[in-house]
Amino acid sequence: MGTIYINGNWVEAVDGETIDVINPSNGEKFTTISRGRAEDVSQAVRAANQALEGRWGQMTATERGRLLCRLGQLILDNAEELAQIEARDTGKPLTVARNDVKVVARYFEFYGTAADKIHGQTVPYLDGFNVSILRVPHGVTAHIIPWNYPAQMLGRTIAPALAMGNAAVLKPSEDACLSSIRIAQLFEEAGFPAGSFNLVTGYGHEAGAALTAHPQINFATFTGSPEVGVLVQEATARNHVPCVLELGGKSPQIVFNDADLEKAAPQIVKAIVQNAGQTCSAGSRLLIQEDIYDKFIAKVARLFNEVRVGTPEMDLDCGPIVSAKQRKRVQGFIDDAVASGVPLLAQGTVAKDAPSGGYFVAPVLFGNVPRAHRLACNEVFGPVLSAMTFSDESDAIALANATEFGLAAGVWTENGSRQARLARKIIAGQIFINCYGAGGGVELPFGGMKKSGHGREKGFLALEEMSTTKTVAQYFN
Repeated sequence: MGTIYINGNWVEAVDGETIDVINPSNGEKFTTISRGRAEDVSQAVRAANQALEGRWGQMTATERGRLLCRLGQLILDNAEELAQIEARDTGKPLTVARNDVKVVARYFEFYGTAADKIHGQTVPYLDGFNVSILRVPHGVTAHIIPWNYPAQMLGRTIAPALAMGNAAVLKPSEDACLSSIRIAQLFEEAGFPAGSFNLVTGYGHEAGAALTAHPQINFATFTGSPEVGVLVQEATARNHVPCVLELGGKSPQIVFNDADLEKAAPQIVKAIVQNAGQTCSAGSRLLIQEDIYDKFIAKVARLFNEVRVGTPEMDLDCGPIVSAKQRKRVQGFIDDAVASGVPLLAQGTVAKDAPSGGYFVAPVLFGNVPRAHRLACNEVFGPVLSAMTFSDESDAIALANATEFGLAAGVWTENGSRQARLARKIIAGQIFINCYGAGGGVELPFGGMKKSGHGREKGFLALEEMSTTKTVAQYFN
């Protein structure tokens, strides 16, 4: 059976080619996926358009919501199987994979129950007029998701799109797409009409590029690098198609001298070690007020030295990097920092019995990182934390905003007025005060500023992104 799902059918790629799937824990091939290209994408888009003209397009919001909720329950019913698939495909610890699956189910529950709660407006206008603003689906929506949280990302982007009545085409990452394939099978079991959801596996530069450039899509979402985000935006712009882009970050954790340091330290370590640092909103910069730097960095270093890395079955603090290519990139940042004299303060440990062929990187803490160093400015997308000092509040704000990114930030202080000031002045889409991250955060709008992208996912704002408005002015005199 092929891994391409179009119009309710599982098919091989048109040209029959496949892509090897590699286990990041040992570097070995364990299965293959179909290598979809432009013709496969065209068939999927055609099926989505047909679904909009057929049963799917005629469904009420309540009926769509019931299907989404049914899918959410099926995901929970198959949670352990999905977690095992996700862990093997990405290398993440089983505990993390199990939580990811719960979050996927929550996306379909949340948007299933929200599907019939998005209403239009009535506008007071001139005498003799009834004016309504209707909220309607875009049509065919294209979704390109990354490899770091493949199951979660499917729920995050597909659930609101379907809730609003769009028909979707998904292109998951070639590096980790097996959970997406299994969930697509659950779409069938839940009873979604053929063509309402379609999936094309393949490379980004082939299937992904063909999807975003297709003249019959009406909206696109993409999560990935800023460089590819530019290509996506250029492709959709040629057909005047809007898009939502989430393009990574270099998020600061700002620790003031009045912070609860015992509470802050473990959360700061977790925020960079989580998923082996392969998280867009990872707290990868640690900004510490200079008069507590030595005291606090010692706490963080002790915790870093205790971090353990291994296979999913070992269920340690983090797993391997997803691919050989990505591991080489992360290790390159580490080697460059060491060679340029940046102090390496602490390092986690890879389990002795971890397979030698796995893509493991021991988490690293660097201290006194120069503000202009690439480690302080560029996204590593690995378990590497860069610590720096600041003098006062204005310096902290300037340093927090000193990169091209603006996705998330953490602020650690007991001063309520300072909390409010920094929340306003830091340029980021999410600000966490005396905490960091929110689990799946399904209810919380998420997205970036500056080169972290634009548009919002999660929460009710995602439903607005996945739809547009139509103004109807009726003259009745």
